[in-house]
This record gives sequence, structure tokens and C-alpha cells, in this order.
Amino acid sequence: MTTRQPLVLLVDDEHDLCVLMQMTLARMGIKTHIAHHLQQAKLFFSEHKYNACITDLNLPDGSGLDLVKHVTQHYPKVPIAVLTAYGNMEIAIASLKAGAFDFVNKPINQQHLHQLLTKALHVPLVDFSEDNLQLEHQLLIGESKPMLKLKETIKKVARSQAPVFISGESGTGKEVVAHLIHKLSNRSDSAFVAINCGAISEELIERELFGSVSATSAGTTPDKLGLIQSANGGCLFLDEIAELSLTTQTKLLRALQEKKIRPLGSDQEVDVDFRIISATNQNLEERVQQGKFRQDLFFRIHVMDLHLPPLRERGKDILILAHHFIKNICLEWDIPSKVLNEDAKRFLQVQPFAGNVRELRNMIERAITLCDEHVVGIEHLQYSQKRNFNVEKTEEQINIEPRLATQPISNNIPSEGLEQFLENVEKEVLLNALNQTHWNRTLAAKKLGMTFRSLRYRLKKFGLDSEED
Repeated sequence: MTTRQPLVLLVDDEHDLCVLMQMTLARMGIKTHIAHHLQQAKLFFSEHKYNACITDLNLPDGSGLDLVKHVTQHYPKVPIAVLTAYGNMEIAIASLKAGAFDFVNKPINQQHLHQLLTKALHVPLVDFSEDNLQLEHQLLIGESKPMLKLKETIKKVARSQAPVFISGESGTGKEVVAHLIHKLSNRSDSAFVAINCGAISEELIERELFGSVSATSAGTTPDKLGLIQSANGGCLFLDEIAELSLTTQTKLLRALQEKKIRPLGSDQEVDVDFRIISATNQNLEERVQQGKFRQDLFFRIHVMDLHLPPLRERGKDILILAHHFIKNICLEWDIPSKVLNEDAKRFLQVQPFAGNVRELRNMIERAITLCDEHVVGIEHLQYSQKRNFNVEKTEEQINIEPRLATQPISNNIPSEGLEQFLENVEKEVLLNALNQTHWNRTLAAKKLGMTFRSLRYRLKKFGLDSEED
């Protein structure tokens, strides 16, 4: 049985460009048809079964965006890519939002065209059945309406090459969703590289992302491969992208637009092909208005938008997740299985879960540690919320709050000295914020109005950085 030769429709009014693309694709064993007008392209689609389509944005009788919408509506299984000039980035992004598979800049680089068609012809048909259903169950657990809607969106997003932006509170599973998108995409055979931008200092983040070369290597051989190059062919997940400095944002934007990077210390550029998935629990639009995040980068990464619901809005998923965590933890620890009693179930269903899924898992893990019997009760879950930090308080620390609350500053001269007194106050405030957020550091930083990096510095300063998230 012979395999049908792939058939691709090229839509552009530039004859020479179409011939060039046709010759390039012929060497890949791909048959092509050429249309120079929008209406002609629609007619061809009604007469032939195409495996993919590439269209220019500017056509004599209309816009390539109209063709994208037409194909997405009537031929949803056919990936359509868009050709765009450098000045049409906003329209290209609009095409991605309308359902385009990807876009490629003019003038066309044959290598990028080859990569584009290779991926377009291997777009998976995601249906969450059989193997995909098993994968979904392992990575994204939940049957509530918000989660079912999210899974449907992930199906569509996984087929595209468009950048994905994931928003949601800390602990809602942003990296889990990013990983699932990658696993269900045609990039799943390549690397999924994740980095928390808020956990790396500004001095190191560029080296981590772009890599570097040493002076002894004549500017050619990298002594450190950057994460972008490590993700070549696959996906790069940037968590807490709002923490990137404006300088790094500029370099990242260029990498996304040009598909090239320059390692630190190098005089040569390197071609890269990666899909970016980014996330943050901050409001990026506010950061743009404040001048802390580049507007052009915001639009570039904010093509496909996924919002993850907090655990408190997911209803029955709370108990589904709790049972899942109990089963997995018991298997991992090689101990007899445990179950929740009815009081424990009711207790979990009314918790606010400021730390979301991460907090629930930590709560279950501590409860299992404390429970010697087969049944986990409310007393184990309640106790697991009370973290003992073993911080020895001095007499001065114990008296900090009443002294601040009842005495005017001018009369409040601490016996331990001003510097020590202020350090005690700072430590106390940090511990209070961490207690209130169940040691969710990202949320604590937000409550305190500081960056995650600043919080980490202070925790290290006071010897509190060993506590788990």
C-alpha cells in the first residue's frame, strides 16, 4: 500500500515566490497547488483535499486573514500558516488568534519553510481518547465545568504553534498545563524546558536563557548552552515571566521575532526554533501600563490565553484531587492505602486554599504522615495546617506588636538598638505573611508588595530559606 503524497496549497500573488516555495517543497516530496487570489484559494479547497496551506496576508481580492477564518471554520483539520512582512506582526498575531497554525516572515528562509511544513504535516489530532485520555488523566486531573472547558481549549491550542500565555493564582498548575500542551503537540518528541524567571537573579537570567561563550573559544563554541537552544525544536516554558528585566525582555522579543539568538560573548547568531509558553500570577497589563513590561512583547506572547481557575472554584475536583494524592503518596511511600472520613471530606470542601492544588497536596502529605490508622480524619488535616516553625522569640520580639500599636514612635526607643529592633519587626512580618499563605512564597511576596526575588533574599537573610514551599 502506497502512502499518499502530501498536498499543500500555496496562496500568494507573487509568482516568483510561489515557484521558489514550490521547488523547495518538491525536494521534500510535497506536491503543491498555487492560487494567486482569495476566491481561487477557496475554490481549490472545495475541489481538493489539502494536508496544509500557506497564505500571504495581502491578496489582490482580500486578506489572508479571511482565508484563515474560512479554513478554520470549514476545514479545521488542515493547518494553515501565514506569510507576513516584518511590518505586519500585529496582523500575524491576529491570524494566530483566528486559528492559523503558525506564521513565517518574508523574505522566506528555506530552512524555516522546511521546519514549518515538517511540523504542519505532523499536527496531531487531539481527541483525549485512549493514550491521550490516559495522559490527560495523569497530568490534568478534574471533572468540574471549568476544567472540562480548559481541556477543550487545550485540544485546540496543542495543534497550533502560537505562543500560549497562562494566567492564574500560584499553585493552580500552570506548569502542568504547559507540559500537557507540549505532550499533545507535534513538538512532543523534542525537549520541554521550564524555568522560573523569578528564582534566578537578574545577573544570571540572560546567561541561562541565551547561553554564553568564553574568550578562549574564539566566540564560536558555547561553554554554556542556553535554555532557548536546549528547547530547540520543542517548547520553552517561562514561569513568572513578569520578573524579567526590560533588557532581557528586549532580547527575548528579538529571539521570538527573528528566530535567532546571540549567546553572551559571541559575535555569531544561532538559529532557533522553539514554541514559547509563558505564565505569571501577576497582571501583565498593569505591568505594561507601569512601564515594567514591554507592550510589544506582551502582544507577542499573549496570543493564546489560558486562565486556570483557583481550586476553591472547582467544586468536586477538590475531593478527586485529594483521593489522587492519597493514592499516589501511599504508593510512593510503600504504605497501606488510606481513605478520608466524611468529616475530613466536608472539611476539605470548605477550605479557601490560598495555595490552590499545591497547598492541597502539602496538606494531604502532612495528614498522611500524622495518621497511623487507615482512616484520615479532620484532626489530621487541621493539625497539618498548623506549621511549627521553631522560631525562638526573644522577650523583645514578643513585645513588638503591642509596643508598635500602643506607643508613639517618638517614645519607642528599643533597648536592643534600632537595627536589631527593625530586623525583628521585619522577620515577624515575613513570618506572619508566610503563615497566612501556608508558606506559599509567591503569594506571600504579593501580599507584602515585593518581588519574589526580594522575598527570597530576606528569607535567606533570616535563615528561613530552608522551609519548603
